[in-house]
Amino acid sequence: MTTDKSATSLDKADAPADAPQVGNPEAAEGAATVVDPRLLIREQGFAGYLTEFKRKISGGDLGSIPVVVGLAIIAIVFQSMNSEFLSAKNISDIATSMVATGMMAVGIIFVLLLGEIDLSVGSVSGVSGALVAVLSVTQGMNEWLAILVAIVSGAVMGAIHGFFFARIGAPAFAVTLAGLLFWLGFMLQLLGDSGTINLDGDGVVGQLTTYYFTDVAAAYGLAAIAVVGYFAAAFLDTRRREAAGIPARPIADIAVRTAVLAVFAFAAAYMFNQYRGLPLALVLFLIVLVGTDFLLRRTAYGRKIFALGGSVEASRRAGINVTAIRISVFSIAGTFAAIGGLFWASKIAAANQGSGTGDLLMNVIAAAVIGGTSLFGGRGRTWNALLGVMVIVSIQYGLSLEGIATPIQYMITGGVLLATVVIDSVTRKTQKTAGRA
Repeated sequence: MTTDKSATSLDKADAPADAPQVGNPEAAEGAATVVDPRLLIREQGFAGYLTEFKRKISGGDLGSIPVVVGLAIIAIVFQSMNSEFLSAKNISDIATSMVATGMMAVGIIFVLLLGEIDLSVGSVSGVSGALVAVLSVTQGMNEWLAILVAIVSGAVMGAIHGFFFARIGAPAFAVTLAGLLFWLGFMLQLLGDSGTINLDGDGVVGQLTTYYFTDVAAAYGLAAIAVVGYFAAAFLDTRRREAAGIPARPIADIAVRTAVLAVFAFAAAYMFNQYRGLPLALVLFLIVLVGTDFLLRRTAYGRKIFALGGSVEASRRAGINVTAIRISVFSIAGTFAAIGGLFWASKIAAANQGSGTGDLLMNVIAAAVIGGTSLFGGRGRTWNALLGVMVIVSIQYGLSLEGIATPIQYMITGGVLLATVVIDSVTRKTQKTAGRA
């Protein structure tokens, strides 16, 4: 029963809202006379796509358009102010620096899909870095084992938050706020009186943000894999939909999208090769994004998360174990917070009392929301973490190139976040008006 209901959620996520529902063969044969209007639109060529685009905009279906437009504006503005903004070095630095926040934003997206929040991820990331430093440097434990302990500890910390929220019924905001304070104190206790433990720059953690694949074939090879992989996935999805009688993208549409992806992918590869090569950190981040996107959109577990974000009571009636899903989601958030903590420790080559503090938590949440994940639950993709963190880190680097003070950076980032939340709220209202919510 659970699988059937959750599968319905996937169909709604994958297929457009007005796609025909296919049941038994007799029903499908009877419904064959009903032609989806978008199939006619696609036959009209460019004019048809323009009409469909207008329909989506009027219905509040903005997708990633605001973020992409925002990134383009950021690039144009800062490049006009400083020609170094789009230099190979700056792009490489942005790509490496954004991974720590991006990893944590991936975990936050899972929580936001439930319509909840996790305020503890900053402190959990600090504990992760402190554990690796204490175990590998102070205690002499094998570094790989210390990393495993840190990541598992993050999952356990997240599960504890999820238990109090899902089983006990305490508000997630209060539970994770308590976790923020508790784990911050635990981190300080771990670090001891010195407050700082330096890491080996040539160690596993140290090389997370310092290792580059210098062979030019690495960057171009990854770009080729991304392009071919996207085309293959889109092509197979089209064939699957056609076999099920569901409207699907035509091959020409897929070809155009693949060509656009190829332009950006190979342009990025070219820029990386102009500096130090392909960053290891970025490769790991992209692997995580692909894996978590598959988990959310192509598995029964992912469908259940979206279903919970839509309606808890409806999910419960459908047979979904609400408590287990909630606990697991907070555990995932803790896991990615711990992974992000390792990248932060690598970035500064140390674990110190400032780890996981400052504006980190706000940047993580802002990255998820700016990227397009709804604060109201039920809408978002893990790729939103990439778009959102690119916006935030690009603004930070652009302002730094101009020597603009940190307070102004905070104000601008806050303004971007507010604009994103406003767009999200207006979009939801528009969708309700159009009957698409």
